[in-house]
Amino acid sequence: MRRVIFVIVFSLSMAVFFGCATRDYVRQEIDPLVDRISKLEAMDCCNKADAAAQRAENAAQRAENAAQRAEHASQKAGKAFELQQLK
Repeated sequence: MRRVIFVIVFSLSMAVFFGCATRDYVRQEIDPLVDRISKLEAMDCCNKADAAAQRAENAAQRAENAAQRAEHASQKAGKAFELQQLK
């Protein structure tokens, strides 16, 4: 019985002393990952911003085209009104 308790206590103590990572080790392992993730997030943000800018430019172009069509329709309506007045 003593031998079993000794083995269990010894195993747990070995796991506690040698199985735990230090803060410095964890920082050393995680810092490169943090840098990579930050770069990827920055690239993703830039890609999203570029895509949003492109969508805004497309929307502005569509609005400009719609304004030109409205202007043309207005001119046609004005001419039709003038012809109607001449009759």
